[in-house]
Amino acid sequence: MLHLSRLTSLALTIALVIGAPLAFAAEPASSASAATTKAPLPLDELRTFAEVMDRIKAAYVEPVDDKTLLENAIKGMLGNLDPHSAYLGPEDFADLQESTSGEFGGLGIEIGAEDGFIKVVSPIDDTPASKAGIQAGDFIVKINGQPTRGQSMTEAVDKMRGKIGEKITLTLVRDGGTPFDVTLTRATIQVKSVKAQLLESGYGYIRITQFQVKTGEEVSQALAKLRKENGKKLKGIVLDLRNNPGGVLQSAVEVVDHFITKGLIVYTKGRIANSELRFSATGKDESEAVPLVVLINGGSASASEIVAGALQDQKRAVVMGTTSFGKGSVQTVLPLNNDRALKITTALYFTPNGRSIQAQGIVPDIEVRKAKITSEQDGEYFKEADLQGHLGNGNGGADKPSGSAGKAKPMPQDDDYQLAQALSLLKGLSITRNR
Repeated sequence: MLHLSRLTSLALTIALVIGAPLAFAAEPASSASAATTKAPLPLDELRTFAEVMDRIKAAYVEPVDDKTLLENAIKGMLGNLDPHSAYLGPEDFADLQESTSGEFGGLGIEIGAEDGFIKVVSPIDDTPASKAGIQAGDFIVKINGQPTRGQSMTEAVDKMRGKIGEKITLTLVRDGGTPFDVTLTRATIQVKSVKAQLLESGYGYIRITQFQVKTGEEVSQALAKLRKENGKKLKGIVLDLRNNPGGVLQSAVEVVDHFITKGLIVYTKGRIANSELRFSATGKDESEAVPLVVLINGGSASASEIVAGALQDQKRAVVMGTTSFGKGSVQTVLPLNNDRALKITTALYFTPNGRSIQAQGIVPDIEVRKAKITSEQDGEYFKEADLQGHLGNGNGGADKPSGSAGKAKPMPQDDDYQLAQALSLLKGLSITRNR
């Protein structure tokens, strides 16, 4: 996807970000300065640092300026704390804000790579790409006159993104024809983190790809959409959190709130006072308490684990799949005064029952490993309704001779074993509840 390749790798790193970093930025700074006054500065280590810096500047094979050395020192200082603390330069800080907001300046194209070329997977509706007539299957052979052959998707993404209102020219090849140019104007692209559809009558499917600022609102819209499409109360819902790397803590809380009426959702503990938070349900369950299965796997991290753990502890859902990633720490983003920021671990989070999943993960109630589904063609059996002179149905039902069943429309569960098992479980729960 145009927006996915770099953002997904970044989101895997950040996994969970507090939704209001500025609130965290004030008090920790004063706490840190207070702690600093109690302990004397390690003068020997500071002298060593200065000496190392002088030696590098004097002896390294190429000249290195002070700014580069100091920035690298900051990166090393944060990078050695834990895997999730980091120093964010202007580009990384902008990417982080972009990934959690779900908005960026671009064209609205999902892309992939094929034979060394950049290929359009799909234009996103109501974006410059779709309005310009770009079609799935088009090859992007040039961006502003520069050939794309051999470029990575990340490089192509970087070139197509940019300042809102700026023009960009893509050279496309469609169906092996003659290359042609399309000039587009970059606009604000809003990436939805939630997808929803009916798997079959009565059974809804909600997929959350990442927890962004508006994810809670999008889940509310998805539930309303499923109810409307079904025409009556649903019999069950699959909430798919597989390969969801996390995101904004507040959004995870809002998602859980849509499925429970009361009780604790998550709480956090840290060294500083305002890192200790508790989040509870507000009583606005929008799921109508229908049976719920949550799918997780080893790629479900952080905010995903908050949702799965809360629904599991509150006995609201059956968690199915494989053990999750195990990231139970909270990162706070502290903006600096030069378009840079610190992303630093400030707390651990705990499920309602007091479980820390740090380095352990959420263990599913029912383990279902990924498997390949191979369909076998049913043999065509001769039926009673095929017999000449057969009796009619006593209740007035229509005859169903062999070959009368139409070809089913392809659905996500057809080639997704874990999803198929989740749907089967929901059907079983629905049957037993209605007896």
